[in-house]
Parts: sequence; C-alpha cells; structure tokens
Amino acid sequence: MEGTSLSATADQPGAAPAVAEDEQLALGASSNPTAFSTLYSRHRESVFRYLRARCLDDDEALDLTAVTFERALVAIPRYRPRGAGFSAWLLRIARNAAIDHRRRQRAWPAATTLGDAERQPARDDPEAAAIAADEHARLRKLVRALPEPQRDALALRYSAGLTAREIGVVIGKSEEATQKLITRALSDLKEAYGHEG
Repeated sequence: MEGTSLSATADQPGAAPAVAEDEQLALGASSNPTAFSTLYSRHRESVFRYLRARCLDDDEALDLTAVTFERALVAIPRYRPRGAGFSAWLLRIARNAAIDHRRRQRAWPAATTLGDAERQPARDDPEAAAIAADEHARLRKLVRALPEPQRDALALRYSAGLTAREIGVVIGKSEEATQKLITRALSDLKEAYGHEG
C-alpha cells in the first residue's frame, strides 16, 4: 500500500474484531456516531485491500473506500444481522461500489493485484527486484485472464481476508459453491502459471 495514509487497524489477521461486538455496534450506529466510527476504524483496511485488488491504483481504491463507507452510513439504519457478520455486509457494499464505478468508466481493466502478491523484495538486491517484478507482472496478467467471479472471489479471500461463507454472502452464492469457485480459480491460476513457465 505505497502512498496511502491508512494505518493498521484491528481488522488485520490475528486481530479480527468479534462478530457479535460488530453486530451490536452496527445495530446502534444509526443513533450513535461513535459506534459507526469504531466500525470504520476496524474495517477500513480490509475494505481498502479488497478494493485495491479491484482497482488500478491506491487513489481509486481510496475513493471507492470512501464511497463504501458513505453508502454504509446511509444504509446502517436498515442493517440486520444475517449470520455472516458486519464485515460481509460492508464488503458487499464495497463490491457494489466497484461494480457501479466500473459501469461508469466503461473501460475498467480487470483487477491487477492480489494483496500480498504485490510486495516488493528488498531494494538492495536489483536482480531479485527485477525477477520479482517480472513474476508479479506475469501473475497480474494471469489474474486478469480469470473470469470476473473468480477474480472477485480471490480478491475477497486474499485481499479482504473473508472466509468462503462470508464471501458467499457478498457474492450471493452458497459456502460450498464459493469454495468451489475459489478452488477452481486457484487451480486455473496454477495451471496457467505452469504453462507459461
């Protein structure tokens, strides 16, 4: 996340907020601005990471993150727990914001990153940096070639850190169908990666 000002939040792996606490905050957020502020602090990083996986650059992802939370603030009075948690509800809003943005742009390119796949090697090893850049470009090309549902499922899994059940809620599929979608996407990537090598 070069060039962004988002700081680490409680939604990072190993520090996920309790689903029940999020539910209570979400239910009270329409009348309590502090509750929504807490939810924003907890989830802004995962929303940004997911959108960054779907966008061309950090600025576009930051803009869509803001749109997501604006829409969530307007919709929070209608929020009802559905079993998958507040995070899945919020990422569904983010997904819809990205889809709406793509429709407006008409020339929207496919997702180009998958979270940690974009990390750069140490700058003191130019050869390693060149090899990593080539591999990263190759992976981006292969991800762009996947069908949209597979790209989206991978972004939700590896950029936003959702489970198959939570992803299913976001994309409107069962947990089993979502797991099959992710497994198929990874299999297709592995096969394509092997054929290009």
